[in-house]
Amino acid sequence: MSPKRRLITDSFKVVKRARTSDNRGKTPPVPEHEAEPDPLTPREKDLLQLRKFDLDWRYGPCTGISRLQRWERAQLNGLNPPADVRELLLKDDDDPEYSHSLWRDYPL
Repeated sequence: MSPKRRLITDSFKVVKRARTSDNRGKTPPVPEHEAEPDPLTPREKDLLQLRKFDLDWRYGPCTGISRLQRWERAQLNGLNPPADVRELLLKDDDDPEYSHSLWRDYPL
């Protein structure tokens, strides 16, 4: 004779939970404070694009020179910098936020 198999349900009572079908397939509501982020102004979009240009290592180092100088150096070296960055730099060349690189506030 073989010994009788013991199951876990022999020691513990089986508890079945009732299913709630109304909660399935529903997504939780979005809180009001997370509904829609503030849209960026055109100036903020331009500055964001210029910051991305500063952080892109493909166009060489950007410390100690202006953004336009860096763009022109990259063009002379055949690195194909984005033309829209040059247009932004020439459009507002007197504004230091446009002309200076992201790293201008940090000493060399």
